[in-house]
Amino acid sequence: MSPLNKQQLDQIREERREQIKQAALKIFARHGYAGTKTSVIAAEAGISEGLIFRYFKSKDELFTALVQELLEEARKETGNAQLLPGSPVEQIKAFTEDMLDENNKFAFMFMLRARKEGIIPEEAARILEQNPVDSLLKHLLPVFINGQKSGQFSAGDPLKLLSWYIYMVNSLIVEEVEQEEHGMPSADFLMRVLMK
Repeated sequence: MSPLNKQQLDQIREERREQIKQAALKIFARHGYAGTKTSVIAAEAGISEGLIFRYFKSKDELFTALVQELLEEARKETGNAQLLPGSPVEQIKAFTEDMLDENNKFAFMFMLRARKEGIIPEEAARILEQNPVDSLLKHLLPVFINGQKSGQFSAGDPLKLLSWYIYMVNSLIVEEVEQEEHGMPSADFLMRVLMK
């Protein structure tokens, strides 16, 4: 068996780093920064705790890296909302379905907890302060306003209506209602809140 070349080693390192981040995302999302131990992240990732520190200097660095990456992804997603195919209703529905998607829910849970928690790493707090929630919502506003103009969405202050809607969806995600007896409502059902 021949030794791995640099490209293969880099790929293995990147896959391991991603494995750690995904495990950390789930644990931080459910337990918050203060309630999370690196030993629990390691158990979720199926690795030794020491291996985490080969990829991240500290729990702070891991948490901050997640905040940074998720905000970048959110900017891309909300920035591209107007480019999604279909009517404003279909565009907001696609965004809602993305929020409810099993693969994305921990990202939304994580960001909500990060914004509400009293104690998080200083660098993460600074990044969040520079990226208020309203700045991301403003990317969705043109879509919503177009929907109001075309008579698809209810009249009223678009920023308030959209903010309330996103808050409602986020609350369902944080409560993990899909695990309860009645499950998560569909995007179509949730969209009725916005419809005229």
